[in-house]
Amino acid sequence: MTKPPQAGSEDATAGVRSIPEASVARLAVYLRKLGELAEEGAETVSSDELAGATGVNPAKLRKDLSYIGSYGIRGVGYEVAALVHQLERTLGLNHRQAVALVGIGNLGHALAGYGGFGGRGFPVAALFDVDPDLVGIHINGILVEHVREIPQVCADRGVTIGMIATPAQVAQSVCDLLVEAGVRCILNFAPVVLQVPGEVEVRKVDLAVELQILAFHVARKNVAAAEVPPATNGHAVNGSEGLLR
Repeated sequence: MTKPPQAGSEDATAGVRSIPEASVARLAVYLRKLGELAEEGAETVSSDELAGATGVNPAKLRKDLSYIGSYGIRGVGYEVAALVHQLERTLGLNHRQAVALVGIGNLGHALAGYGGFGGRGFPVAALFDVDPDLVGIHINGILVEHVREIPQVCADRGVTIGMIATPAQVAQSVCDLLVEAGVRCILNFAPVVLQVPGEVEVRKVDLAVELQILAFHVARKNVAAAEVPPATNGHAVNGSEGLLR
């Protein structure tokens, strides 16, 4: 593992690859909570407070933050504004991350209409579909363009992240167009594994799989509850009074 970027480094994003992926995911959670604390006027936060607010172990939080060269001050904790700055720089949020969304079906339309992306540093810069009823309309002020325009439009608008919310059978061809446009990071909602060059990062979001995982936990809890014998409080249960004497 290479040495993480230190506080004050001008290129903290170079150290992101040396941070474990699980820690990167938690850094994003810390940043979201710190943003809320900053809006509330908080100037400092202890590791215990931040860990409790984000649902992690304090020791794990301190380890995560050590990757970005932030160790806090004993008795004071972390300066909220400074830590926000460090996290934004490490996560690449100090640069514009223009997003293109392909597929304006039910899910895609909801994503396109969500105004929170821009506020988090991910402005949606382009929308694409093939449906003639959708191409040419505006969603949140953005024109929906035909998929064939992906290479030119994404290159012109400096798109860095592509979101795919198309049917599975066309997701790969859409992915190829995004890669052709120079997009190197893709968030895939389609239920298919995309084939991409080694330099392209793909994150897959499969809502059905997530629901199946939750169903597993529900089933496990039900089995555990069924295995717990009912409290008897000294009374016979199911004809067992002879055993209680």
